[in-house]
Order: sequence, then structure tokens, then C-alpha cells
Amino acid sequence: MSSASDTPPPRKRLRQDLPSTRTTKREPRLFVPFRALGLITNDVPFVLQTRSYKGATEGPRIHLLTCLGKSWALWEGGKMGLLFVGPDAPEQISSLAMDGDAVWAASGPNVLKYIRGKEVLRGTNPLGTSLSYITIFGEHILALTEDGRRMLLWDTTTGALDSTIEFDVGFTANSILHPATYINKVLVSSSQGSVQLWNIRSQMCIHKFPASRLSSGVDTTQITTMTQSPAIDVVGIGFTSGEISVYDVRADERLMRMFMDGGGVRSLGFRSDGHPVLASASSAGHIALWDLNSGGRLLHMIRGAHDGAISAVEWVPGQPVLISSGDDNSVKQWLFDSPTAEPRLLKFRSGHQTPPHIIRYYGDDGKQLLTASRDRSLRCTSVVRDSRSFELSQGSLAKKATALSIPLTSLKFPPITSISYSSSRAKDWDDILTGHTDETFARTWNMQSKKLGKHSLGFADAQGKSKERKVLGSVKSVCVTACGNFGLASSSTGSIHMWNLQSGIKRKTFDVGPCPPEVALRTGKKKEARSVTGLASDALNTVVVASTLDGTINFFDFHTSKLEHTLTLSSSVVSILLHRDTGLLAVICDDMVVRIVDIETRRIVRELGGFRGRVLDITFSPDSRWIVTTSLDSVIRTFDVPTGRLIDAFRTSSVATTLSFSPSNDFLATAHVDSVGVYLWANRAQYGETYFQSVSDEDITEVQLPSMQGVAEDEGQLLPWTALTALTVEDTPEDPFSTPPQLDGDLITLTLLPRSRWQTLLNLEVIQQRNKPKEPPKAPEQAPSSYPLCQKTGDAPKKDTRRLHHTSGSTQSVFLEKLDASDDSGDFEDFFSFAKTLSPAAIDLELRSLVTLDSLKAFIVALTRRLESRRDFEAVQTFQNVFLRVHADIIVENAELQAELDTLMQVQRKESERVLELIASSLGTLSFVRETL
Repeated sequence: MSSASDTPPPRKRLRQDLPSTRTTKREPRLFVPFRALGLITNDVPFVLQTRSYKGATEGPRIHLLTCLGKSWALWEGGKMGLLFVGPDAPEQISSLAMDGDAVWAASGPNVLKYIRGKEVLRGTNPLGTSLSYITIFGEHILALTEDGRRMLLWDTTTGALDSTIEFDVGFTANSILHPATYINKVLVSSSQGSVQLWNIRSQMCIHKFPASRLSSGVDTTQITTMTQSPAIDVVGIGFTSGEISVYDVRADERLMRMFMDGGGVRSLGFRSDGHPVLASASSAGHIALWDLNSGGRLLHMIRGAHDGAISAVEWVPGQPVLISSGDDNSVKQWLFDSPTAEPRLLKFRSGHQTPPHIIRYYGDDGKQLLTASRDRSLRCTSVVRDSRSFELSQGSLAKKATALSIPLTSLKFPPITSISYSSSRAKDWDDILTGHTDETFARTWNMQSKKLGKHSLGFADAQGKSKERKVLGSVKSVCVTACGNFGLASSSTGSIHMWNLQSGIKRKTFDVGPCPPEVALRTGKKKEARSVTGLASDALNTVVVASTLDGTINFFDFHTSKLEHTLTLSSSVVSILLHRDTGLLAVICDDMVVRIVDIETRRIVRELGGFRGRVLDITFSPDSRWIVTTSLDSVIRTFDVPTGRLIDAFRTSSVATTLSFSPSNDFLATAHVDSVGVYLWANRAQYGETYFQSVSDEDITEVQLPSMQGVAEDEGQLLPWTALTALTVEDTPEDPFSTPPQLDGDLITLTLLPRSRWQTLLNLEVIQQRNKPKEPPKAPEQAPSSYPLCQKTGDAPKKDTRRLHHTSGSTQSVFLEKLDASDDSGDFEDFFSFAKTLSPAAIDLELRSLVTLDSLKAFIVALTRRLESRRDFEAVQTFQNVFLRVHADIIVENAELQAELDTLMQVQRKESERVLELIASSLGTLSFVRETL
């Protein structure tokens, strides 16, 4: 044990090493990137692959490959289930292709090959320019450079660059098509509207198709897509002007042309199940179906098939199913019940079209997220499985949009500005309340039925005898009480109303009243309407809290709607968040400070600062110990509420606009300004011990956003819950507050075991005597007839076994082994650690088994050394009591044990006096404290 003089130097060295440790630390302490949710596809066209298996009765299997930015996703077409997610590429993916089990992606100047989600091959453009388009061509992969000047050929097996083809000046290539049955030949389209036929092996241009023959436009238009038709030599060509040409390549002749309204053509697809139908997709989100037997007559126009531009359409080979994907983050399958019937939506996977600006965990299990976006939708995003995510229905808007020939988005509700819920009565009536931009009423939603609720809670009141309705302002914030029976909404004019969610009837009105004098003096506004920016109610429905833009927190009585108290702040209040279990109210203020108010005492208890930008959103941890904030400086900060310290902070590549902490304390969910996904961050403290220190601005490091794949797995498969095993907690630092085995050499340490164990050992004979049966068991008077009677045989002498005697004589217990193995000059730590694990009966048996003089001497020495080390004092006293009581006669008769016994007696007397002195000193100090206080 080190002395007191050795203590200061290590502490000084530790403090000097601490700054260097902080600077080298580059990973987050509390939140670890886990995975992304809600990403389906982007503007890169998807790739369709069909596979037929021998003996299959359900037709070919369909696989869809979609782009997620820097990664890709492989979907099973039957149920639209997610199969694989690829790792992040070095740069954004510009094009995708599939070759059997291999996935190819163009990322910057690289073309990457993946097998089961793992990168196995990489080819690099020697010129260093980015690639814009790739396609599989037999054993080669063809790629176009971003400037459209060259076409590169790589070997798909070795990744070696075989050849480079350079195009003429004035020809900017943008896509490649391999015509069916054409050997070593490909068609290359250009942004100037012309097409060239190239022989890949000889690297020669065989034929040029000028733009004047391909299109009929006066001005040259760009070719956007080329598609092979079921007929040999015939291809479909789409232009940015909306023109579609069906062209015979061999005859160099245009067979027919069509024009599509509503933007340029983005993709074409020929039906291959025997019906000559061409599908075209526009940049406005429409899909047109053309009858080729009738010279290109328009069969159907699906307006608003996607909420954004359509990136690709393709027919499933041999089936009346059309698959489309769009910039609106969705993939849809359309089924044609008959050759001429209008298609119907069969199945789809979709997410938010624009970045979410409000996310909130729904329920208490942490498995669902409510997300609202500027795309005017309210979605439920599943944390467990993406297939369980859905959009809450706003009614039959598709039929109305089709009948009015207007986009579906224009019929949706305005974007949501405030959302609140309570799942207590979710099975009985509407449980979600939302406020929308510039609307004078709040809307209810039903999570169970996944649709819009029954009521619209408006602010209009009857005024006077004329029954004129006066609008009281637009909705600014909403709140659902903890019981789920009532919903509150505030307006921009300062009025607060409460409705019954079951019936939709208004029950109460709360009025914030005129502006307080001190606030009017600061703001200079006296008669203007006071805008309410936040609403909250406590867990027992006793108080309603409302914040105003002029910087006040108002406390109302829930039952009488009377204003009881007004807390004035030094800055405007942007929003509030109440943790109902603890009564802590977090207030976001305009001076970049988060203030915490206790609604019981109605005072500010903490002020959290240090932000370099406006605070956007806050969330409490389930136990209210932490507050997590996001601000415009793109830093997510975590504050410890009891101490008010900043314990964790990390910077993200884009600003997080909103966040929410899981009720199960396992994940933090964030949404960012430039992404349509929801990102999960795993809480390290949920899965291991984590130690925190105050964080400064120098400790803040940038952390990459979670990917769709999540933590890398051995097989590259998306396993969201098992990915937590990859989280490794940092090495636990030495805790300065941990209790050492011995506080000080002058003190006595006890075993800390229950007192009953030593009491039982001391009184074991009495306990055994008390529990002894009073009489021996009696045999039954008459055995049942069904049992055979046992006949007594004479007492035969038992056969003696020498093997049994030999084994019993040579066996030694663990107790004796550890006693003999201990060093006589040590403290017998190993021996006493084992003895403390035995039961009282086992210890009594071991002590009675000490029958030799050597074992008796060794045990006396062990007791002496343990007393001298001042450890396990009460255990030594108990062992000593039982030992002397059992073996006192043997110890007295043998003089060989007298020396060890005298030493034990001296040490026992000395340590007992020390213990009595310590107890007397403690009692005296305690009595002094009692008398003085």
C-alpha cells in the first residue's frame, strides 16, 4: 500500500496528461451513429432484375436496386422488403447496375463492385473525372465521364481498364444502350439530340443518327432516355421537349412519335407480355400509356403518379406490372387488370419527400416516430422495421386529384407547425392533435385507424345577436393532456381554448391577459395581441402553462382557467417542453439560452448557454436528467440537468432541425435540413458504463451521420438490433470515488456480509438441536394393495471396499488446499475469500475437519495474520470462537501449539482494544453532534 507522501505526484501527472487525452479523442462519448430510417430512393434511376428458378410456381423473383445517396438498397419486389443495404461510397452515387449477384455503382471517378453488401472490386478513372453513367456489357462494364467526352471499359472480373473511347467535339454523351442481338455494338445518346452506334471491340463509330431524323423539333433538344423494345432493331427515345420517338435503328427510320404534356420525358418502358404498350414518365410526375397498335394513341394518363419528377419506369418481364420511382422518395408498382383498363396502385414503399421538421416518439415503447414534413404529410416511421412505416391518410385525395386533373400535393393540408399526442385513450378516440400553417383550427388524428380524425377544433366564436363569426387567429401551438381526454390550442392573438377530444366540444378558454408593465416597458408594445408560442399541461391536470412571444410564462389553473402566476423572462420565448413526471419546463429563448423552470415553485432553476446559433429544438431524456439540444451552429449538445454542465457535444455535417429522445432511453432520433431520412443515434449509457466530464468548444468534433446500413455486419445485411453488439464502450477510467479494499492502515475493515451468517455459525449447534425431529419416522400401518410388500432380509454384513477407503483417505477439501497453499507471512487473502463464500454449515464442517496438528497450527497462524492485516474483523472473531470451542481440549494437550496460540492471544488483545477505542471515539463524536444540533 502506498504511503500518503506518494499520493500527490500521480495526481499531478494525471492532470497534465488530461488535455492531451482530450485532443486525441475523436469519437462521440454518449451518442453513436446507428442507422437511418425512411430512405427509399432518390433521383438516380432504379435497376430491375428478375430471376427464374426451376420448379418455382409463383413466377420469377423480382429485385429492385435503388440509390440512397452514397449507398444503395436492394429490395425484394414481391413484398417490397429490404434485403441488403450497401456501405457508404466515397462520393455520391451517380448510376447503378446489376450483374448477377454483383452490384455496380459509379461514385465520383470510381466504379465499385459489391457482393452481398461488401465491396470486392474497384476501378478508377485514370483522368480523375467523375462518372455519370454505367451499364453492364457482357464481361465488361461501360462508363461515361461526367463531361460526356469519353467512354471507359473495365473488365468486370479483374477491374482492369481495357480501353477508352473518345467522342468527337460537339458530341456530349449521356447514356448507353445495348440493342438486343447486336454483338459488340452499343448506342450512345448525346445532349445535342443525336445518337451514335459504336463497335466496342474495334473502337469505331459505325453510324451516326442526326438529331433532325430522331426528333421533329425546330430547336435541338436533349435526349434523356433510350429503351429497347420487344421488337428487334426498335428503340424508344425520349427528349426534354416531351417528344417520344419509336425508331428503327437498322432502317434508320422513325416509326412513330408522340408528345407528352407536363414536362420532359424522363424514362420509357415497353410492355413485354404481348400487349404493345409504351409507358412514359415526365418530370412533372405523370405517367402516360401509349397504344402502339393504334399509331401511338394515348390510352391513359396517370397524373400525379409521383409527387415529384419520375426517375425511371420499367415493366416486369412477362407481367402486367409497371414499376416506377421518383424524386419523391418512393417506389410504386402499378397493376393492369386488363390490356385497356386504367392501372391501379398495387404496392409501394415511400418516405418523406422533403426533410422532416418535426419528429416525436409516439407511445412508451420507443418503436414508432411521428414525423411531419413540408411535403404536407404526417407519417409514422417504425424504428423496428421499415415495412411498418405508413402515412396517415388525409382522405380520398387521389380520386379528387384525378377528377380535377391537379397534383395530389395541392389537395393536402398545409404543413404541420405543432404536434402533440397522448396514447392513454388511443383505442377509444382520436389521440393526436396538430396545428397547421395559417389555419385557424387544429386537426385530430387517429393512430389506430391510421387516418385523419373526426374533429376540426376551430377558434371561431359567435359574436352578438347577429351570430357573426369572428376569427380569433391562426393556430400556433397545441397540447394533448396526459389523460388523453382534452386538447388545447393557442392562437396568434393570445387566446387558448380547450376541447373534449371525444366529442369535439369546447370546454374552457384561457386568456393570457394584457401585457405586464415590465414587459411592455422592454418591448414597447402595450395593446398588441400577445402571441402564444407554447402550451403544456401537467400529469395530473392541475395547471396549464403557456409561453408568449413577449417573454412570459403563464400558469393557469386547469379547472377554473384562472391565471395564477406570470413569470417574466429577459428574452422572448420561442417554444417550451414539459417533462410531466418531474415538472421541469424547458424554455427556448431568443437570446440563445435554454432556461429550466420548476412548475411547482415557478422559478428558474437552471440556465443553459454556450450556443453559437439559435436553438432549434430540445428534448428530455426519460428520467429528465439530460437535456439534448440542437442549434443553428450544427452542434447537438447534451446537458446534465442536476449540475447544469455540458457533458457531450458533437457537430454534424448538416444542421439538425429537430430531435426526440426515445422513451426507452436507447436512441436519439434527429432530422436534418438536407435529408429526407430520420437518423438514430445509440445511447452508450444504455449498454455500458459511461463517465462524463465537462465539455468545452475544443472537444467538439464532427461526426458522420448514420447510414442506412447501420453498423457494419459480417454479412453486410441490415440487422438493426444486432448491430448494437458492435458498440464498444471505452475503457473505464479509474474512478477516484471508488472505495479501496482498505481505507487506511489504522482502520478496521469488515466483510460487509450479512450479520445473520455469523450469528448462525455461532449458534449452529443450538439451531441443529432445535430442528432435530422429536421421534423417528413411523412405517405405514398397512401398505396399499397395489404396492408389493417388501420382505425383510437378515442383516447381511456389508462388503468392504478398499478402493473407497483409499479414495477417501487421499482426498483433501478445497478449504484445506487453500489453507496449505497460503504464505505464512501473508494475509491469507485467497483463503479467507473462499471461506466467506461458504455457508455456515459448510464452515462448521470444515473447522471440525481440522484433525491434524499441522492443520490446527496453520489455521491459528491464518487467524493471527488476518487480525494483523485488520481485515474481516467480525469473520475472524466468529471463526476463532467456533475453532476454540471445537478443538480447545486438543490445543491444551499439545504443547506444540502453545507458541502460535500465545501470539494469537496477544494480537487479539491488541486489536480488540483498538476497536473499542474507535467505537468509544465514534460514540463520543456522535453524542457531541446530537447535543450541539
